[in-house]
Amino acid sequence: MAATLKSLKLLRYRALCSPSACGAARSVSYWNMSSKQHGGQDPPEHISLCHSAKRVKNICSTFSSRRILTTSSACPGLEFSKTSSSKASTLQLDSPRATRVDEEDVEVFDSFANIRVFLQLRPEYRVHSYNASKTSQLLSVSESELILHKVTVYQNKLQAQVIVDYLCKLSSLPAEQHPVLLRSTSFALLCQLSVKKIQLFDTQDLINVLKAFVILGIPHSHSMLDVYETKCCHQVWEMSMDQLLLVADLWRYLGRKVPRFLNIFSSYLNLHWKDLSLSQLVHLIYVIGENRQVSQDLMQKLESLILKYIDLINLEEVGTICLGFFKSKTSLSEFVMRKIGDLACANMQHLSSHALVNIVKMFRFTHVDHISFMKQLGEIAPQRIPSLGVQGVTHLTLYCSALRFLDEGVMNAVAASLPCRVAHCRSKDVAKILWSFGTLNYKPPNAEEFYSSLINEIHRKMPEFNQYPEHLPTCLLGLAFSEYFPVELIDFALSPGFVRLAQERTKFNLIKELYTLDGTVGIECPDYRGNRLSTHLQQEGSEFLWNLAEKDMNSKPEFLETLFLLETMLGGPQYVKHHMILPHTRSSDLEVQLDVNLKPLPFNREATPAENVATLRLKHVGVSLTDDLMNQLLKGKARGHFQGKTESEPGQQPMELENKAAVPLGGFLCNVADKSGAMEMAGLCPSACMQTPRMKLAIQFTNRNQYCYGSRDLLGLHSMKRRQLARLGYRVVELSYWEWFPLLKRTRLEKLAFLHEKVFTSAL
Repeated sequence: MAATLKSLKLLRYRALCSPSACGAARSVSYWNMSSKQHGGQDPPEHISLCHSAKRVKNICSTFSSRRILTTSSACPGLEFSKTSSSKASTLQLDSPRATRVDEEDVEVFDSFANIRVFLQLRPEYRVHSYNASKTSQLLSVSESELILHKVTVYQNKLQAQVIVDYLCKLSSLPAEQHPVLLRSTSFALLCQLSVKKIQLFDTQDLINVLKAFVILGIPHSHSMLDVYETKCCHQVWEMSMDQLLLVADLWRYLGRKVPRFLNIFSSYLNLHWKDLSLSQLVHLIYVIGENRQVSQDLMQKLESLILKYIDLINLEEVGTICLGFFKSKTSLSEFVMRKIGDLACANMQHLSSHALVNIVKMFRFTHVDHISFMKQLGEIAPQRIPSLGVQGVTHLTLYCSALRFLDEGVMNAVAASLPCRVAHCRSKDVAKILWSFGTLNYKPPNAEEFYSSLINEIHRKMPEFNQYPEHLPTCLLGLAFSEYFPVELIDFALSPGFVRLAQERTKFNLIKELYTLDGTVGIECPDYRGNRLSTHLQQEGSEFLWNLAEKDMNSKPEFLETLFLLETMLGGPQYVKHHMILPHTRSSDLEVQLDVNLKPLPFNREATPAENVATLRLKHVGVSLTDDLMNQLLKGKARGHFQGKTESEPGQQPMELENKAAVPLGGFLCNVADKSGAMEMAGLCPSACMQTPRMKLAIQFTNRNQYCYGSRDLLGLHSMKRRQLARLGYRVVELSYWEWFPLLKRTRLEKLAFLHEKVFTSAL
């Protein structure tokens, strides 16, 4: 703690379209006394920028405002020279100057100040939140020099209350003097003394010192703040609810995560949550969301309070509540979400874009389909999209795809607005927008311009995809759903180097995404000669997806009944096979094969009943080769003596023994080594199977989640699967939910009649 303050580290900033625009300016004033650079905060994110001719305001706020980002190129108005560095260091997070950029060049959004707009809506918030706009009487330079001189002379005699008073007074210096103060060894000494005397500080002293640190811009990673967090932890049970919220708010302003303090605060809340007023509740949810730290039990209690105050909450506060729950990854019940949807629908025209996007995020997170909200959003969103930043646009498109809600007006507005400002997108935005359009299986009127601009942006952002590899497969799958295949990008994504990078540098398991891409390329790009997944990874992906699909389908009684009825109708399990014809498409199929006479073929060797095999073996062993038998065989008589037929269910084709050493069976070979083996295996490879099937049917058992909301239009993945099955020569038979599910309540004969018509009419 005895280290001296170093001079400002001059940073050259480029105007940002990320939520860290304000945080970057605040971090210009840097102490070398701090611990590691980011102090446990989120890592910096690279963001590419473009110069748009339109004036756009970004309403999105999904990323931590603590993320700081610098580039080697400077933007006019944010480049700090030696003469302007002092002025720059005083910029605070809620100051309009903190995000002063050329609005003609970049999307402007102050992710800190704009999120805190709700704090201005009620006077009650002033009691438990920090107001940076509140001014105090300025301290002159001479007075500050006198204070610092006293600190140096009387350092061992200063009382705790005097130290607090000095820190508060020094924070009243004019903003341009703050860098000079932070370089002062006397000020460093004063901070050191405050740490030594901190046990003597009461709650109000702590609050006053934290306010001073906020004004002066003390770095969030400074080791001195560890001591202050510890003191706050010890003081929790001595504080009122207003004081606790204010302290949490000050830590938020400092940009520092304080998990120990918040854990103890949560314990306090579990005992006193019923006493929260409306303003305290909304502010608490904001604090929880910004810190991403909460217990699910506490959030359920807070949800009950939301219902208590639901009729008193205004729309901006609703947006704050949704954002807090969304950031803390905590769901709200369907009942509460429908209440929120009703509130939004009652006055959506006057709902700010920021609040609207926050509500949209929560509907996406909870998957609640509020029909009135969806309809009104379809009317309002196209008008607002040109004035939203790309991150806000991303959330709207994600909402549509997550709820399978295809509104052509919304999607067309998104597609029209993006090409001219696509460089504002992060890699995440590009990936999620492409995924949304692909998932909804929708191509806008300007499809060529839209897709070419996004594909070009993927090329420009390749360094960013190396840092966040999970976004590249998402991009390429979204494009594949829409039948776009940028070969050079696919070749890179399937290269051993990128696959290894994807496995090492991301917490997500990308094997199924890469396997889906690999399988799609193999079918839809016959001329492709680039990289493919290794056999080992293909096998791993296939097994992983089959395990998921089999478990899913076998847990559905309606599917099991369908499979049983098909087996009954066709003659047995040999005639139907439940498997994944295209494993990479992530869903299973019921395959049926028909011969030239449109009769089913018993091609499923795995389903041959065990008793049939045993019968075949017994008949083979029991035949004696006598002279009489040889004479009869040579004369072509009594062939049934040797050709014994197995018992079969009604309608099942008889299975005949054939003495063949290798019999084709659905693409496989039943290889045998000796004559006795040939006789046994021939029973599993009936003569009917040796016929080349005239038709292969892929029976698709669908549900409503495979279609766009309220329509019969297949989503992108399922549409792509049908496309690929057709390329491989399969005829797709749809057992659609709107036809089949009502029949499940009807008689067995009606179900069989429906299945018979589906299977055999499709073959005509």
